[in-house]
Amino acid sequence: MSDIQITDAAGNVVQTTSSGFLADAQDWDKSVADSIAAWVKIELTEAHWEIILFIREYYLKYKHIPNTRMFMKAIRTQLGEHKGTTRYLYRLFPEAPLKFVCLIGGLPKPTSCI
Repeated sequence: MSDIQITDAAGNVVQTTSSGFLADAQDWDKSVADSIAAWVKIELTEAHWEIILFIREYYLKYKHIPNTRMFMKAIRTQLGEHKGTTRYLYRLFPEAPLKFVCLIGGLPKPTSCI
């Protein structure tokens, strides 16, 4: 990943932390998500959006980011067995699914991320 320059739909630069997470979650919208995804070189599909919107709902409901095990279990319960697997999530979000879902979803950095 290179220098961080995330923009919103109007072209305004959105403030981020040094690791690319939004400084203010209120700045998030789908155009910001698209900008973050482009920065991390992930082309968003409907499958990506399903997981991103799921974790955003989870966060708004429970007020915390789950650990990876809880994340996968919640996905299996809500979206189906095959979507809550390591293979499926790594295919969508290579390297670190929970980290990249939260990053693109405008959520705080998971505590399990270094």
